[in-house]
Amino acid sequence: MEQVLNKLQGIYLRKMQIKIITDRIFDTVKNDRGRANLKFEDLYIAVLLVYNDINKFLPVTHIDPPSKAKVREIMKECDINFDGEIDRNEFYDFIKQITSDTVTIVSKRLILTFAIAPTVAMLTKKITEGIPHVGNMVRWLPNSVYASTVTLAVWWHQKQKLS
Repeated sequence: MEQVLNKLQGIYLRKMQIKIITDRIFDTVKNDRGRANLKFEDLYIAVLLVYNDINKFLPVTHIDPPSKAKVREIMKECDINFDGEIDRNEFYDFIKQITSDTVTIVSKRLILTFAIAPTVAMLTKKITEGIPHVGNMVRWLPNSVYASTVTLAVWWHQKQKLS
């Protein structure tokens, strides 16, 4: 029962963090543009701000924001009252929907880099230990150094690929 409560509390905290971030961005654009709700142009600026924030904290170089056509499409889906503007509550749903693909892409890259790469590194180390001459050098390296080096190489490769 305690585990279920902890999990629910974690989900609630994540939702609140997203809400705080979306409210901050909504208020920034709303105040800058002098409107109560966001029109398409305002919404696209908000999307650029969100992706700017996402890119600041990623271990990869850059994730492109969605196209204007994609923003317009999702805006139509999230504009519940069909007034052509997005209010604060619609904006929260809009941001969740527009960033869902990005979160999946980022998650896959992070999983590849920080979960799979060390495992593959250790497998290659084990295999190369049996190769004459190479095995002596590989055996000499501590596992933690070898796995870290390969992980950093994968991370660097992904970063270069996205540049």
